[in-house]
Amino acid sequence: MKNMMKLLGIIVIAAVIVFSMTACPGGNGGDGFAEYRMVSAGGSYTVAIKEDGSLWAWGYNFSGGLGDGTNTDKHTPTRIGFANDWEYVTAGSGHIVAIKTDGSLWAWGSNNNGQLGDGTTTDKNIPTRIGTDNDWKFISAGQNHTIAIRTNGSLWAWGQNTYRQLGDNSTTNRNIPTQIGVGTNWEFVSAGERHTMAIRANGSLWGWGDNMLGQLGDGVTSYRWTPTQIGADTDWEYVFAGTLYTIAIKTNGSLWAWGLNGNGQLGDGTNTNKNIPIRVGEDIDWAYASASLRNSNSHTIAIKTDGSLWVWGLNDFGQLGDGTRTNRNIPTRIGTDNDWKFISAGQNHTTAIRTNGSLWAWGHNQYGQLGDGTTTYRWIPTWIKN
Repeated sequence: MKNMMKLLGIIVIAAVIVFSMTACPGGNGGDGFAEYRMVSAGGSYTVAIKEDGSLWAWGYNFSGGLGDGTNTDKHTPTRIGFANDWEYVTAGSGHIVAIKTDGSLWAWGSNNNGQLGDGTTTDKNIPTRIGTDNDWKFISAGQNHTIAIRTNGSLWAWGQNTYRQLGDNSTTNRNIPTQIGVGTNWEFVSAGERHTMAIRANGSLWGWGDNMLGQLGDGVTSYRWTPTQIGADTDWEYVFAGTLYTIAIKTNGSLWAWGLNGNGQLGDGTNTNKNIPIRVGEDIDWAYASASLRNSNSHTIAIKTDGSLWVWGLNDFGQLGDGTRTNRNIPTRIGTDNDWKFISAGQNHTTAIRTNGSLWAWGHNQYGQLGDGTTTYRWIPTWIKN
């Protein structure tokens, strides 16, 4: 599962960092900590997988998005079911999609646009299996649509299609996984608010859907109804679609961005929109990033190969974690630690995991989406002990 290994590869990168017992309160003793493998921050809620393969969720639960069988908000990590075979999970604005170790596909939460893919538009408040296939290897949940790749490299999409974000040359919503094109060489994909970005196995970059602010990066502002190649470069490693903007990393570790930039979310030192990829700084040690989905106001988080944590963009709820509510239009380092291994930017909050498996969160917390048992906003990374 090459794509899965690419996404979780940051763990391997960070593993070379010597872990300090002071990385979190209690270290490996004292109060101890829950060991998390991955986390995904969605719209006012969070979902995560622990090292034992168990699934956990907390925060806003209006459409059953937590998957615990209720519509009641949770202020601390709550276990979802009893299975220990969850492999990967991704949270959109109101729905969650996940893959188990056997390659089966599961979804729950908001389904008004068919974004769960179960053939209906009915919300689900427990994980619901999608089809019977066991060949799913990578998924991405956007605001109201979902994009996935199978083990044969084929591309699939479902959910809202108002902005052509499914890429099937129509504006028709789909409530079951629908194959996009006939290619079988898709490597990485990211679903944004209204657009989708992807990378093929040859390193070429592709985009489709809404392009009103240049978020596809093809130099124009026209909708793209089908996957359209962006430039001629074939050295793209990762791409992250947010709300009307995109962040990407090349194989040489350089950072690039384009699209909406009203709050400095591109990180280029300006607040000017860009409709082609522009390089962010000169560093070539960027490892991974995450772009948020939030109604045209977004923030970005990234980590470098040395395990350091960086943020920029909107900071009205303290989601950057620098102790202020000041927006940043260049990458700004958070603390001095070098032990961050996994990150996810939510709608108004941010989550991250350290190399010791401890979970941290900060920003908006009205619905308990940080998981610290309160509804108090946090302006700096806060350890989530459960």
